[in-house]
Amino acid sequence: MPMESLRALYRIGRGPSSSHTMGPESACRVAAARFPDADRYEVTLYGSLAKTGRGHGTDRVIETTLAPLPVNVRFDSETADLPHPNTLDLVAYRGGREIGRLRVMSVGGGRIVCEGEERERAPRVYPEDTFFQIAELCKREGMALWEYVVAREGEGVRDFARRVWEQMKDTVARGLRDEGVLPGGLNVQKKAKFLYEKKVAHESKAAHENRLICAYAFAVGEQNADAGVVVTAPTCGSAGVLPASLLFEQQKHGQSDDEVIEALLTAGLIGNLIKTNASISGAECGCQAEIGSACAMAAAGLGQLRRLDIDRIEYAAEIAVEHQLGLTCDPICGLVQIPCIERNAVAAMRAFNAVRLADILSDTRKISLDNVILTMKNTGRDLGAAYRETAEGGLAKLEL
Repeated sequence: MPMESLRALYRIGRGPSSSHTMGPESACRVAAARFPDADRYEVTLYGSLAKTGRGHGTDRVIETTLAPLPVNVRFDSETADLPHPNTLDLVAYRGGREIGRLRVMSVGGGRIVCEGEERERAPRVYPEDTFFQIAELCKREGMALWEYVVAREGEGVRDFARRVWEQMKDTVARGLRDEGVLPGGLNVQKKAKFLYEKKVAHESKAAHENRLICAYAFAVGEQNADAGVVVTAPTCGSAGVLPASLLFEQQKHGQSDDEVIEALLTAGLIGNLIKTNASISGAECGCQAEIGSACAMAAAGLGQLRRLDIDRIEYAAEIAVEHQLGLTCDPICGLVQIPCIERNAVAAMRAFNAVRLADILSDTRKISLDNVILTMKNTGRDLGAAYRETAEGGLAKLEL
């Protein structure tokens, strides 16, 4: 299947969840446009939206988007026969009489599908839909992966990626200045500023660098959890991995923003492949689909910044995904805080390790990125429902 534009992967919006806040927000805008005469709404959340919607602030986003009209939001976690794990019904009323209804699926990455309608898709600009096909073409034509993206998307994709990078840097900067407690009731203190500014006696260079990477990832994760503006990379919950990795690498080695944009395009291509051939949705495939994909994107982006060849970039992305297989989506209280924010930091550090290994060991590689992506898809299908963004299994069962 031809792949979509990167404009459908990198989306700028408010957290804490591309599926639980960005998607429902878009659904409300569609309903408001279709039923302009409505004077109130009944909205029912199902599946994962019902089970973790309160923690994600789904109800608050719906009420804010449909304001000033009154809205009653219901959480139905019992209905099982659903077209998608993130399903919601919006019913519009006028004078006490129903005037229209809309069933919407929030399918990940901030995108929605209205039941009974053709799925609205971004332009499908990539005829090739496996890494093998893309790599063969690039090698034959003498192109880097980012050049392939520009060839398929047009020069305008550079300006798009530049806006993405500026927002990523802004989010990190805001997070490093921020203090206080995250909303939701867990009383989680924001830690990015502390990690960034803390003076550690006799700290090694490697430890200092890891602390900075973690600070950048925490900065984005905390902004996301606090409904700040982030870039889905590929989702809100995993938005900190890629900017933390690329920003640290740029600051350490002095690459230009133009070079980082090339890395963003390379990373986006990997994210696109995973989205097309597996999933980037925690509700469908667990946290491996979010953090695992983000780690692979970061590894590929770092590989591009370091001017690794195509085979080494593939190997770096493959290592990153392979060692996140089976990672469950288990947010405590349904909040994108514990363990989500820490996972962004751990995955960012893992991306650097993946690149180092790939640079040294690429000639020994036995399996392909395409194979690992398919394995992620199958692993996600095998995960129990309690481990796919329902806050019912794993760490989510802990009582704090």
